[in-house]
Amino acid sequence: VQLQASGGGLVQAGDSLTLSCAASGRTFSMYYMGWFRRAPGKEREFVAYISGRGISTYYADSVKGRFTISRDNAKNTVYLQMNSLKPEDTAVYYCAASAMVSTQSLDYRYWGQGTQVTVSS
Repeated sequence: VQLQASGGGLVQAGDSLTLSCAASGRTFSMYYMGWFRRAPGKEREFVAYISGRGISTYYADSVKGRFTISRDNAKNTVYLQMNSLKPEDTAVYYCAASAMVSTQSLDYRYWGQGTQVTVSS
């Protein structure tokens, strides 16, 4: 599986942004898809995941209620809708694919290249 993340940019606090992650291959729906982020000087952290058919989702407490993960298996794409963005959301965002439900980056075998999100105050 090859993943290509896009949609990052520079926004102001309170704005919204939607990230996309396009996947190659015919087995996309078999994978849990996750979003992670790495802020400057910090460890990579889990943001959200969605199950293969999109029935189950899970979010980090820091983004719960503001971010929404979704997927379109017909388009082999997973999305991260980010609302009410805060300066502390500034990070490089990565999409990843896992064969199991997990919030741990080590369990994700395939990774996109990352897309920068910068939120100004």
